[in-house]
Amino acid sequence: MQFLVYIIAYPFLWLVSILPFPIFYALSDVIYFLIYHIIGYRKKTVRNNLALALPHLSEAERRVIEKKFYQHFCDMFLEMAKTMTISEEEINKRFVITNPELVTEYEQKGKSIMLLASHYASWEWLLALNKKLSFQGVGVYKKLANKYFDKLVIDIRSKYNTKLVVTRETIPLIANNQRKGILSMYGMASDQSPKNDRIIHWGNFMGIDVPVHTGAEVLAKKYDLTVLFAKVEKVKRGYYQATLIPLTDDPKSIPNFEITNMFIKEVEKQIHEAPEYYFWTHKRWKHSR
Repeated sequence: MQFLVYIIAYPFLWLVSILPFPIFYALSDVIYFLIYHIIGYRKKTVRNNLALALPHLSEAERRVIEKKFYQHFCDMFLEMAKTMTISEEEINKRFVITNPELVTEYEQKGKSIMLLASHYASWEWLLALNKKLSFQGVGVYKKLANKYFDKLVIDIRSKYNTKLVVTRETIPLIANNQRKGILSMYGMASDQSPKNDRIIHWGNFMGIDVPVHTGAEVLAKKYDLTVLFAKVEKVKRGYYQATLIPLTDDPKSIPNFEITNMFIKEVEKQIHEAPEYYFWTHKRWKHSR
């Protein structure tokens, strides 16, 4: 069954990926109409999340954000398909790193890097950063249930010199790289909700006490990794930019959970600046106190 789903979906994804951008985004508009106005995909979850995170806005204001979010949501997932065939020249034009010199500066210090990001704007195209590294780029991801799509994701991301590892493989990989002196940048999107049995720390996110992932901080302290935050912004439709923000070069000197809290605050800033680009379909506040 997995293979059947794959061979049905793959030709569509590939055709989408080769469309000229004007037609590509016209298709996204059609999908938006279906997803938002006809199907109403996770609309209740999105409205609940917006009401929880942005209570100071009126219902009418949140409804405007909601519609803009769904438009971006459709763009973003089609852009993931576009990654299959997009050229390096095109991705460099559409996803710009505003301060690439910071990468060089930190690489020269001879320490591996933990790069924290959020599910905001375009985390998929952030992989373009790896083309500017002399370090090995490593992305921590959740394995897809369909093994054929999982392999497709790995193949696509390998275009950007990215090695993908699932969560349980992260510690052995970092430990091995440290022993062998392999300098790497480890990328993690850590803004989603952990499972109940993995709750270690509660943080205040958008005014609500919620459990937060602390794995990135734990690894940074254990292996003395420089911690950076990738602030991704949507400049206009189909164009993004990312600014690298240093959080700490000495994680062991920072009190426990403070690096995690710093990360959360950076994500909050993104949301307040342009809330329509956050990943509102996820039940981020399903556990709260």
